[in-house]
Amino acid sequence: MSVYPYVIGIVVFGLGLGGIAVSRHLVHAIVCLNVAQTGTYVLLLAVGWRRHGTAPILGGVPKGSHQVDPVVQALTLTDIVVGITVSGLLLALAIQVHRRRGTMDPDELRALRG
Repeated sequence: MSVYPYVIGIVVFGLGLGGIAVSRHLVHAIVCLNVAQTGTYVLLLAVGWRRHGTAPILGGVPKGSHQVDPVVQALTLTDIVVGITVSGLLLALAIQVHRRRGTMDPDELRALRG
């Protein structure tokens, strides 16, 4: 089993988290969140991958053959849908912040705390 997909997934996730930590723009932070979530896609698909694996289709897989895990693929698709939804919501909130406060810098929004 190769460790490259795990390493790539962890590196991409780390790059996304690092970008979120140093971001000075709300849209940049949202894009970095998407990059971090892409790392989770790679990790999930690496967990469910098998060499010479076939899809577990009813009646179409010969006995004794290796099959991939369909649950991991379903979780990855769900993760993609949730990620798109969260990104859309965060972008809508960023637009409203810009309209109301005229800034996209998170440091300038700290003064809004009670």
